[in-house]
This record gives sequence, structure tokens and C-alpha cells, in this order.
Amino acid sequence: MLMIDYNKLSWWYWLATACLLTAGVLGYLPGFPLAIALTVIQLIHYLLREKNLAAFPIQVRAWYLALLLVAFPEPLQLLYWLPTIGTWALVLVGYCGMARFVSLLPWNRRQPLSTTLLRKTFLSRPVRGSIQEAFPHASQSQDMQS
Repeated sequence: MLMIDYNKLSWWYWLATACLLTAGVLGYLPGFPLAIALTVIQLIHYLLREKNLAAFPIQVRAWYLALLLVAFPEPLQLLYWLPTIGTWALVLVGYCGMARFVSLLPWNRRQPLSTTLLRKTFLSRPVRGSIQEAFPHASQSQDMQS
């Protein structure tokens, strides 16, 4: 089921990022620093909007930026396939692995980490809106796509 949401600015941010990462993994190396720059812009935009470093959309974007920066050195650039595939999954079907990962961080969940929780978090269907609201283990915050 497609979850293309062209009415949301966040969807456009993620689409542009997915395109830049795709260009990078296909050999256009400036795609990587451009994707990093766009992610920084997106992070600043959401920081100004949320005015709270602990807000879920900020956390997701900050961890996403960290992943892009870790993969930036040339020997690690193979890692860019992970956010490239993941970002396309978000843009096309609404599945955000990073938001699911961030929802499991200790300050974002109410129950102990378990294999059942991991399975439910990563293997459940994509949701519209907040992963935080969709799963009872999550604290009440806004979604990365807000």
C-alpha cells in the first residue's frame, strides 16, 4: 500500500533526500554531502518548529543525520545503501526504520526491551501518522513525518 503524502513538506524533504542518496550510491558522489546538507536544513527547520530537542521528529532527524555522517568517509560509503533503501521505504510506503529504532530508545518507551517488543516494532505494518501513537510502548510525541 502506497503512502505518498505530497501535501506534507516532510514528505518532500524525504523524497529529495532519497533522490540525492540514490544519486550518490549510483556514483554521483556529491549526492552524499548534498543529502547531508538537506538533512541539516530539515533538522534546523524542525528544531525551529518544535522548539524542543527531545521532540520525536528532532530525535529521528538527528539520528538519521548521524547515520549519514558515519557513512561519509569513503571506506564506509557502502553503508549509504541502508538509508537510501530506508528513505525510499518511508517515501513510498510510510515505513520508517529509523523512527522505529528511535522509538525503542530508553527515554522513548515505557516497557522493557524484549524480543516481542523488537518484533512488534520492526515487523508491524507501516502506519499513517506517528509510530509513537501507533505502539503503546512509545511515549506520546509527534511523528518524524509531522
